[in-house]
Amino acid sequence: MFRQRIGPQWEYREQESRRVKDSPTLADKFRQLKSLVLNLNYYDDEGVSQNSHIKYTVNLDNARSVFRVNCPNGGCVRGDFDLTEELATAVTKHQTTVNGEKCCEGWRSKTTIDTVHCHNILRYTINLAY
Repeated sequence: MFRQRIGPQWEYREQESRRVKDSPTLADKFRQLKSLVLNLNYYDDEGVSQNSHIKYTVNLDNARSVFRVNCPNGGCVRGDFDLTEELATAVTKHQTTVNGEKCCEGWRSKTTIDTVHCHNILRYTINLAY
């Protein structure tokens, strides 16, 4: 039997999912962009231990211009990484490579809301072609 999910984590992800779905595709918003490849490296909150690495070749016709990446902490509440602004800036400046780091500002779990931040780290490289 299907059990409806409720709680702060589900509500946040549902809200963000709607925000992404309501945005135009990357192909529609950035017509000059021909390809986009991201290298995403996830680290613990101290930035020492790498948890995972993802290389993501983006389908510009389907991916949305609100560009979010989920936090690897499955219990994280109101966190994640939003690369929307970094991507838009890179396209506006016609940059071909952008490197950066973001810290998850969500809460480590639903039991630590307002007390313990997640602080997982995303180090990313965005490669763009026009």
